[in-house]
Amino acid sequence: MSAQTNLRIRRAARTLLVSEQARVLLFRFDLSDRPPFWVTPGGECEAHESFQDAARRELFEETGLTFSPGEEVARTTPQFKTVEGEWVQADERYFLLRVEDETISTEHHTALERQVMTRHRWFARAELDQWPEAIFPETLGAILDDTLRR
Repeated sequence: MSAQTNLRIRRAARTLLVSEQARVLLFRFDLSDRPPFWVTPGGECEAHESFQDAARRELFEETGLTFSPGEEVARTTPQFKTVEGEWVQADERYFLLRVEDETISTEHHTALERQVMTRHRWFARAELDQWPEAIFPETLGAILDDTLRR
């Protein structure tokens, strides 16, 4: 896609959820208008919600986990088509959470999440660069390398 102008800024918070086994949690999205893709837990900030508050809310909705996000560890600003079909200019902020257990609960998914988020998987770092389906952000491996080195 070529760069588009006059797009709505979509503020979003995402979590790099990393297990004790050094694996990162991703959710697979299956939509009728494009190939499947995988993303980190997270989503759009509500109107007056901070990135930290959105990260906390989204992680609970998508995994059942509660946490207090620390400092932002990464930021991406891609243009993409949302699940609802709108092209946006994203402002995505990432927060790191390390967990001992890879057990999550999807019981708090919204109706839309239940429809489009068809599965989840914990990925080893080495799998990210060679996975046959798209993973977003496209720079996830580098972001993890940089974040986990700190």
